[in-house]
Amino acid sequence: MRVFTFDTTLRDGTQGEAVSLSVDDKVMVAHKLDELGIDYIEGGWPGSNPKDKDFFARAKSITFKHARLTAFGATRMARNPVEEDVSVNALIEANTPVVCIFGKTWELHVRKALGITEEENIKLIADTVRYLKAHGKEVIYDAEHFFDGYKDSRDFAFRTLEAAQKAGADTLTLCDTNGGTMTDQIAQICADVRKKFDGILGIHTHNDCELAVANALAAVEQGFQHVQGCFNGYGERCGNANLTTIIANLELKMGHSTIGKERLTHLTAAARFIAELANLPLRGDQAYVGHSAFAHKGGVHVNAVLKDSNTYEHISPKAVGNRQRVLLSDLSGKGSILYKLKQHGLEDRLDDAARRHLLDRIKQMEFQGYELEAAEGTFELLVREALRPGLNLFEVVNYEVITRAASSTANVTLKAQENVLTASASGNGPVNALDVALRQCLSTLYPAIASVELTDYKVRVLDNKKGTAARVRVLIEWSDRKRSWATVGVSENVIEASWFALVDAIRLELMRLHEDDPDVQKAVEDYCWGV
Repeated sequence: MRVFTFDTTLRDGTQGEAVSLSVDDKVMVAHKLDELGIDYIEGGWPGSNPKDKDFFARAKSITFKHARLTAFGATRMARNPVEEDVSVNALIEANTPVVCIFGKTWELHVRKALGITEEENIKLIADTVRYLKAHGKEVIYDAEHFFDGYKDSRDFAFRTLEAAQKAGADTLTLCDTNGGTMTDQIAQICADVRKKFDGILGIHTHNDCELAVANALAAVEQGFQHVQGCFNGYGERCGNANLTTIIANLELKMGHSTIGKERLTHLTAAARFIAELANLPLRGDQAYVGHSAFAHKGGVHVNAVLKDSNTYEHISPKAVGNRQRVLLSDLSGKGSILYKLKQHGLEDRLDDAARRHLLDRIKQMEFQGYELEAAEGTFELLVREALRPGLNLFEVVNYEVITRAASSTANVTLKAQENVLTASASGNGPVNALDVALRQCLSTLYPAIASVELTDYKVRVLDNKKGTAARVRVLIEWSDRKRSWATVGVSENVIEASWFALVDAIRLELMRLHEDDPDVQKAVEDYCWGV
């Protein structure tokens, strides 16, 4: 069955507490959704705020290849004739081929929120739909609070749908606006509506009971062909139905057609692109597109996946544009190490004894609080040290850092190539001062390290019950403009933990420069959102 996708990230999604998109952001998201093959893109409510009005003005010059841009609004106000209603006319002035309006379905809202009679509400719906159709619009009618209204008065809820359909609405969408309806109730009510109403029926669910995706899919099982949602599940309160997950489930699990299998391979990239513009981290455990969706950590799991990925992966990651990852930790088995070595072209460079030693070292470091899942640079350093146990490009003799008010000064002494190297440097804080001093010490011998840049710095308290005496884990991300990697340090002293991560990053880069070995492939995979 062909299921039409209706994305409301640019409207309902921006009502999420942490979500904010500029007009430029909204334009870029709209382009990305169009490229992905989304059928309807709801751009906002042109009559409600200047930003949405500006977006629709900008959108008039955009040619969409597939999607139909949609303006959102409400039925006319009770005191206004429809042709004089400013909000309704703003929908027409938005100049979109499609308009989506919502109307009241629940008698409670009609009486309490609008303060009008049920008959007056029916007239608001019919007048608005009819007026928009007269102006050549495709009209999607969203029945707000439909499931609550149905449970309160099935007859009145049905009358509101009848009013919209008789006035010419092209799609009737049932909204679980409060997100409180259970999946079996959604299925039963949708089946009842399907018996009464022909044409295209839609579903709009919220995630207040963590059931939005399941509820949307339950409606499709009852023959509904129009599904509304937001990418990454953004939206008010607990969010809207996650359209990312819905699309993958419909295509891969239920045999329906949405954006198509070919475009489905771009799903992960689109989800991450939108998260980046929203300035929100994409949940690692998000189904299909999350960083951890196909990540394997336990030794038994890894061993099985290496033999046949179907053992612990319900689909091929490539189907949605994601990828398999094997994580390194104290739960790692020999299979994890072999996987990583093979991934980096190193499997034949270490014998069994060296592999076991490497695994034991990793487990001991994890026990101390190191985390190599997010620090593959540190793992690469461990491997390179195992490959070249006698290579020591520099040795730390001493380091110190002094902070007075807002100024920090670091003094570093190293031994390299039988030379004692000393440098003193000031910086924006102790970590920056240590970084500058370390580079100054080595720059005469290894000038290429100047290209390495610190791009991110994170501190995590490991045992917070100890307060300021707790151990901390410092994760530093680096780039040499060709690739990115991360190193990690652990200590009760945040400066010492930072120093460990700094030294490991420089030591790794020097080992790379020292041994230009074509068999040693890039060990650090760039986990940035390259979309």
